[in-house]
Amino acid sequence: MDIYHSMLLPPIPVLYFHDRNMRAATDQLLLKRAQRFEKEALAEIFDCYNAGIFRYAMRLLGDNDLAKECMAETFSRLLSALQRGQGPVDSLQAYLYRIAHNWITDYYRSQTQTSLPLDPELCSDPAQEPSQVVADEMELQHVRLALAKLTPDQRQVIMLKYLEEWENEDIARAMNKPIGAVKSLQQRAIWALRRYCAERQR
Repeated sequence: MDIYHSMLLPPIPVLYFHDRNMRAATDQLLLKRAQRFEKEALAEIFDCYNAGIFRYAMRLLGDNDLAKECMAETFSRLLSALQRGQGPVDSLQAYLYRIAHNWITDYYRSQTQTSLPLDPELCSDPAQEPSQVVADEMELQHVRLALAKLTPDQRQVIMLKYLEEWENEDIARAMNKPIGAVKSLQQRAIWALRRYCAERQR
């Protein structure tokens, strides 16, 4: 299996509530308590979602410090929104990932370098032979180039669908888009990656 398929297909375990009804009920309770600025509720929100937000940012930013900054800013913006009487209406998860995605998009817009780093989780096994490590690193460079050719929305769909293992309904909430638009973004992203792979093999 080539590195493109290994990147897209195997899901990486994440802190994710597979029971949507349970998550929605939990979010509602946490939101009501957080809106009253209960410290325990705010701490619970952070404990519940910080690992996933950090992992998502790390995969897209490829830098530990930047991922931590994105995570901190995500929760800071949530708190600021709550203080203004705003913030998420139903899904905390969707709201937090939307903030993180917007932060990452703004970061890349401010940079002159367009290459997209990858999380070390996707990099070569240090136990491999040096020649294999070099080969894998060369492949990772091509993966970076392929991902950089996607639009920010397409990258977000690919990351949430195939790495975070989200359902389309959750992705739609996070991106504030209809499910049909999410499916369309997913198809276009996969076509773009396949086209890039085909061009490389010519």
